[in-house]
Amino acid sequence: MPAATMQTLDGVVIGDAPLIRVRGLVNRFGDQLVHDGVDLDVRRGEILGVVGGSGTGKSVLMRSILALRSPEAGEIRLLGVDGRSRDPVQRRHIERNTGVLFQDGALFSSLTVGENVQVPLKEYYPELPDSLRYELALLKIKLAGLPADALDKLPSQLSGGMRKRAGLARALALDPPLLFLDEPTAGLDPIGAAAFDELIRNLQQALGLTVFLITHDLDTLYAICDRVAVLADRKLLAAAPVAELETLDHPWVQEYFNGPRGRAAREAT
Repeated sequence: MPAATMQTLDGVVIGDAPLIRVRGLVNRFGDQLVHDGVDLDVRRGEILGVVGGSGTGKSVLMRSILALRSPEAGEIRLLGVDGRSRDPVQRRHIERNTGVLFQDGALFSSLTVGENVQVPLKEYYPELPDSLRYELALLKIKLAGLPADALDKLPSQLSGGMRKRAGLARALALDPPLLFLDEPTAGLDPIGAAAFDELIRNLQQALGLTVFLITHDLDTLYAICDRVAVLADRKLLAAAPVAELETLDHPWVQEYFNGPRGRAAREAT
């Protein structure tokens, strides 16, 4: 067997399979059908952008992959195991190897930034001495582009952009190979958004991350995404480089990528 097929993670054979594989996903809220047979692969080492109009279920898709909600039907393979499994060993494998940055940062307001970053370290590595957890938290905070003095600040003392970076530092605390980002540049000014995009690309290249990125930001799609997955008509319409999506004959896609903002983002790259 070729060496490339023997890659493992926590003893689980991953090989060359996609880190995320979704087949036939169905999500419904009452009478509202959100996803009707969504199929998606996320390849190792790529930044995959996920876009779609309002109500197409971008965050619902992410939450389903992470088992934060139970879909009505479908198969999910995540990091080589059944993503819908409740087996504690498989759940620990998934949680240990994924980092999540929610749109609002989801920081604990009563904890300092450093204490927030140490939460997953305490949960998964309780045997680590406090001094080492402190140093690891400081490292992640610097890695996320925050100054060292942010360590002892409360989230309320930070700007919106700094809170997002603090949330990113916590998402990176366990050195996960797979990172989920939900609207990471929402609410940031253009300069701050561009800086955050550059940070994500640099981290992805330096750490070999695979990134699942929900965004409305066309600049982000053009600047850092290797492929973009488009949710429309309750399905995954396409997953391809932006240049290919620009030619797709679908009204929403044409309006989104070839409208004024899409043309401006394209010309800026």
